[in-house]
Amino acid sequence: MSGTKVLDLTHYIAGPYCTKILADFGAEVIKVEKPGSGDVARAMGPFPEDQPHPEKSGLFLYLNTNKKSITLNLKSATGVGILKSLVKQADILVENFSPRVMPSLGLDHGTLEEINPGLVMTSISNFGQTGPYRDYRATDLTIWGLSGILYEHGEPTREPLKMGANVSEYVAGLYGALTTISSLYYRDETGVGQHVDVSILEAFHTMQPTMTLVFSMAGFIRHRAGIHFPWGILPCQDGYIGFFLPTQTHWESLCALLEMPELREKPEYETPLMREERRDEITAIIVSWLRDKRMEDVFHAAQELRLPLTLVPNTKQTLEMKQLGDRGYFAGIDHPVAGKLTCPGAPFKLAETPWQAGRAPLLGEHNEEIYGGQLGYSEELLTKLGDEGVI
Repeated sequence: MSGTKVLDLTHYIAGPYCTKILADFGAEVIKVEKPGSGDVARAMGPFPEDQPHPEKSGLFLYLNTNKKSITLNLKSATGVGILKSLVKQADILVENFSPRVMPSLGLDHGTLEEINPGLVMTSISNFGQTGPYRDYRATDLTIWGLSGILYEHGEPTREPLKMGANVSEYVAGLYGALTTISSLYYRDETGVGQHVDVSILEAFHTMQPTMTLVFSMAGFIRHRAGIHFPWGILPCQDGYIGFFLPTQTHWESLCALLEMPELREKPEYETPLMREERRDEITAIIVSWLRDKRMEDVFHAAQELRLPLTLVPNTKQTLEMKQLGDRGYFAGIDHPVAGKLTCPGAPFKLAETPWQAGRAPLLGEHNEEIYGGQLGYSEELLTKLGDEGVI
């Protein structure tokens, strides 16, 4: 994406992850931050030695690699005017404010389109730019709940259970990058920009389409099934093994892995339904067999039988995983304040235009480069704008 200029008015996770992808693949991403404090993610951990510092947030450092940072007060008329000057030079603008914010600043799509008809403006919000929920607040838990996905997770006799981490935010950020690049391609073909409206709720709902399809086809509401045979996570000597064995072929391969061919011949285990009725018996057999086995040994032995079991590594074991190491997945980053750290790398590889490993910017690090070099502001003007709290 070399030669593409992006104005990044994002914060927290979804928006910054979208622009991170653009920056890591070559776009010039100018992150516009609030003077003094910057992106709210700068105040969120993890921090080295658990000491909060605006330049050491692990979350911020990961989500803002390869970007340039400028500070700009968008609540001032002068700040809005400066942003409009930057819009004239931009190909893309990404923001993830609540839908009411950009219009309240005089920066709605219609206004920006008049300034730059070719601009691709991507707005990522909890529920999209329209609808009765558009201005509602939400967290990742809210999105899980309203998507219907939360209802299906957990044990049948317990309350629904949410997966950890802010998964919905990253899904929306990925969709934001995909649709932004698609819209840029359309702009390059036609000269016409457009407004991209990404709803975190709708983006996340696409992760579980079958619950909607099942209800559409049969009027059936799927309930929580819990974790038990033919799937589950069981302890072994040095950790855990996860398995999912829905087919007869999987069952036969499991019997071979356990070196218990006699299980295949037992009439009470003949069909998947019969095995599920005796799941406690079968689980006990597997647990007993796993007791003195190592995760790696079980995993590789299962793969030899084309049996898709998984080991369950901790973070250290994941960092040492040969598969990820051989592909150079993890990236080492050297930051002038935070120091050296290891981050996840690119989620895909491009043969001709590879991903770039770079660091996140310091707050306002590129003010002089952008305001002076691109807008032609003098040092005296920059000092004046700083004194007035504009930058």
